[in-house]
Amino acid sequence: MQLLNIGYGNTVMVERVVAVINTGSAPARKLKELAKNSQRLIDVTEGRRTRSIIVTDSNHVILSSVQPDTIGQRLAALQEGYHLAEPREGSRDEDREPT
Repeated sequence: MQLLNIGYGNTVMVERVVAVINTGSAPARKLKELAKNSQRLIDVTEGRRTRSIIVTDSNHVILSSVQPDTIGQRLAALQEGYHLAEPREGSRDEDREPT
């Protein structure tokens, strides 16, 4: 079980995430309103501006103040086989001359 940080100490199970969407469109606002009316809305923004909407496989809608791109990068980093770029030759601190 892997947990995805969605801001302010809140996490969601990676396996449950279906979509991460931007809040700017009318369908996104409608999705938020429908989830609120059916008591499936979870707000973890801590009173800040909502920047992304996370949809889960249980049809819950989670509001987060973290950018959708950031959440996408965090999801990608949790995927098997994902590796950070290898350091370039000569970029290590011990190879540099003291200033």
